[in-house]
Amino acid sequence: MFQKLTIVAAISLIALPAFAVDKADVKESFPLKDGSTVYIFKDGKMGMEDKRGRASFMRPGHSMETMDGKKIMMIGNEVVRVERILGVVAPSE
Repeated sequence: MFQKLTIVAAISLIALPAFAVDKADVKESFPLKDGSTVYIFKDGKMGMEDKRGRASFMRPGHSMETMDGKKIMMIGNEVVRVERILGVVAPSE
């Protein structure tokens, strides 16, 4: 029995990094006036989290206003990358 638990623990430790969320890909994030958050990734593309904490679709070219009044133009639509940050989708290898 102890040997089986040891094997299960070892396999679990090996699989653990597959579920880690790498936020190192995010360059900046800005809270918006409507309560949502926009993430800017290192490659310049963006993704959006709505005010309920879900990844949401935003058309490229759409203008958004940050809490401090700055205007940001949406570049790209990285919904899956935002889902990975939020832990909805496991990272791919």
